[in-house]
Amino acid sequence: MDVKWSALGEVALVSLGVGVAIVVIFAVGVLAASVRPRAAETDAPAGAGALGTVAAGLCFLACAAIAAYGIYLIVPQFH
Repeated sequence: MDVKWSALGEVALVSLGVGVAIVVIFAVGVLAASVRPRAAETDAPAGAGALGTVAAGLCFLACAAIAAYGIYLIVPQFH
């Protein structure tokens, strides 16, 4: 049995990168979702709360899309 170390390293690096990216995108989504309550309490511009809600929705949608693509790659019946 022969292990292809370069392929193993490539998979490990891509997995680490995607894992970090999805956590950062989700954290940005949570941060954007928290803008709406703070915008109501302060003298923020009128659209600040709505912009935060849209940004949060896009971040959460991106997380869901990345997770769905990962499941698509793993499950062979989807190909």
